[in-house]
Amino acid sequence: MHYVYVLQSQVDPDRFYVGETGDPDRRGAEHNAGKSIHTNKYKPWKLSVCVGFSDRTKALSFEKYLKSGSRRAFAKRHF
Repeated sequence: MHYVYVLQSQVDPDRFYVGETGDPDRRGAEHNAGKSIHTNKYKPWKLSVCVGFSDRTKALSFEKYLKSGSRRAFAKRHF
């Protein structure tokens, strides 16, 4: 399985991060351990949404959709 996840910062609840992984638990732990320069500043993070896909191409397309400018508002409203 391939997962698209949305993290929410616990120090700045208006701050979200979208990513794709095969292991959401491991990836969340890496973000909270400061192993990503993109999320290090706003840790700790909590998992807000996790959507599973059997096809990695579909997961990557959904991640790209959520990361695009107007789609961020969609994600905040619906997730």
